[in-house]
Amino acid sequence: MIENQNVHLNGFGVYVKSRAQLAQSHQRWFRRWLSNRRIDVISAHHALIGQALSGWKSQRLYLGLDTTVVWNRFCIVWVGVVYRGRTVPVAWRVVAHSGSTVRLWTIQRVLRQVARLLPHEATIVLLADRGFADGKLMKYLKENLGWHFRIRIKRSFQFQYQGQWRKVSSVQLQPGQAYFTPAVSIGKTKPYPNVYLAFAHDQQSNEDWTIVSDEPTSLRTFAQYRFRFCVEESFLDLKSNGFNLESSRLRDQFALSQLCGVIALTMLFLILQGTQVVASGKRRQVDAHWQRGTSYLKLGWNWIRLAITHQWKIHVYPFLSCSPDPQPAIASKRQQGDALNREFTVLKRIPAS
Repeated sequence: MIENQNVHLNGFGVYVKSRAQLAQSHQRWFRRWLSNRRIDVISAHHALIGQALSGWKSQRLYLGLDTTVVWNRFCIVWVGVVYRGRTVPVAWRVVAHSGSTVRLWTIQRVLRQVARLLPHEATIVLLADRGFADGKLMKYLKENLGWHFRIRIKRSFQFQYQGQWRKVSSVQLQPGQAYFTPAVSIGKTKPYPNVYLAFAHDQQSNEDWTIVSDEPTSLRTFAQYRFRFCVEESFLDLKSNGFNLESSRLRDQFALSQLCGVIALTMLFLILQGTQVVASGKRRQVDAHWQRGTSYLKLGWNWIRLAITHQWKIHVYPFLSCSPDPQPAIASKRQQGDALNREFTVLKRIPAS
């Protein structure tokens, strides 16, 4: 998969030795492997991701939750640990569904898997977009899993403020303004109490942001929620900018889930390699930028291909570093400047409609 640079089964045969002579035979061989229910890819991945995160005992871990649709036929529920600009996949589930919205019990099933793999001493914060803004999910996160959350909500949501119900859309902020509520209840039909809202109007993007949190909010809340976009970058790695999942042309739900497991294992392996490349001071050998402009996954990917070319010994690194990123990625000087120049005026009172 690493050498072929995608998951098209027809391309795997040239990298293996077997008794099969025809390319079609190789394709059937890999297809049967993915459909073999006695091969438990998920258990292998769970063992390795649990080992990789075992050193994060007293850390605050941010989880990205999102879904992606392939072929308008399958929806993949994806949960990963935010790690240096990407999410390291922890658990997933393939659902035969053409939309990106899935039922609550499906999300809960994936989150239960994640809870069993993360260090018990770590503080967990779940980050999710508007499609997951549900009081039942918030209650499950807080009461059943003991996690914190930062979830963006729609402007049609209602919240109870000083005994009155108001719509999120009624809070009209000027560009560059922010407002943080005390403890409120959200959802007029089935209210969920004791949450906090963070409102802001970003002047650079001209967008309104509303984040619900189980902890008191501040400007730091938006910085924390920004980590959620790492899961979208991981979806690009999963699809067009990396493994090209849709080129597999699999239409079997179980085989697709197995393939996602193999990709998750490969992602973990490559990110571990990329982490070691940076730690050992060898990044410039596989990254043309003066400052890091390539993800850790792509750094690991380039390093493995370079090692195969030069026939170097490939080491396996079992643990993800819990230390801060020594070389944060810089996409461009302009984006870095925009991030540093973003300022807000915090209002003391809720603005009038």
